[in-house]
Amino acid sequence: MRITWFAWLAQHADEYGYSDGPLRATIGTVAVLVTGALLWFALHRHRSAAMAAAGLTCALGVGWLAFH
Repeated sequence: MRITWFAWLAQHADEYGYSDGPLRATIGTVAVLVTGALLWFALHRHRSAAMAAAGLTCALGVGWLAFH
């Protein structure tokens, strides 16, 4: 699923604000994914909360990067 997501994002990069260049897009996306991972590890004792927080953070972060 992750590979499919990145493939779709690569195809539509110009439509979603990632046209600032691949380096800036990569840095922003990695920063969002690291933030999601940190939330996952912070909430690891409560698996459902960890999954929800990490998933929501990644979705909102990539969405914000795409449209700003």
